[in-house]
Amino acid sequence: MVIFDLDGTLIDTIADLGAAVNEALGAKGLPLRRPEEFRGMVGHGVRNLVRRAMPEALQGDEALLDGLLSDFIRYYLDHIDDRSHPYPGIPELLAILSGAGIRFAVASNKFQSGTEKLIRRLFPGLSFAAVCGGLPARPLKPDAAIIRDIWNQTGACPETTVLVGDSRTDIATARAAGIPCVAVTWGFRPEGDLLAADRIAHSPAELQEILLAK
Repeated sequence: MVIFDLDGTLIDTIADLGAAVNEALGAKGLPLRRPEEFRGMVGHGVRNLVRRAMPEALQGDEALLDGLLSDFIRYYLDHIDDRSHPYPGIPELLAILSGAGIRFAVASNKFQSGTEKLIRRLFPGLSFAAVCGGLPARPLKPDAAIIRDIWNQTGACPETTVLVGDSRTDIATARAAGIPCVAVTWGFRPEGDLLAADRIAHSPAELQEILLAK
């Protein structure tokens, strides 16, 4: 079983995430963020993303955050794949894994409905064993609860599972679950953040080689 992170690993989503956050901020008359700023804000769930984008002096205002988050989700679901796209080589990699009999799943901190919609839109011909996003009742990564839920849904076991992600959060999640992590360098974090991973892949072709060798 290969469990993939979503944003920054399978799909480049940063433009649509940033546009949705700025839409919410602008609707409340708050200053907008530059597109490049969002790369350091994502990966910890959309509530934390929106909070980090707020002016620092307002980040403790939970009522304001609730309103911004509602506006963000409404806009984002309508524009979720305007500019988001799989990274080059990823659909082919998933097809090869499927053909080799290797099951794969998604474990994302993105809210569940958004995670499911992106998978349906951008990988329509591929069968995922499980698609798990953020849920109110489940702690976000790096807590390993989402990994355990995937095991419960699929019958997979730790001994045959590897996590693929693009951040320290994914590496910490793998450690918490007791499984190896392969970090990819094409995502939202610099390679220097990924040195604690068990392996590092610099391209989908290299990732394919690592996964098929397991």
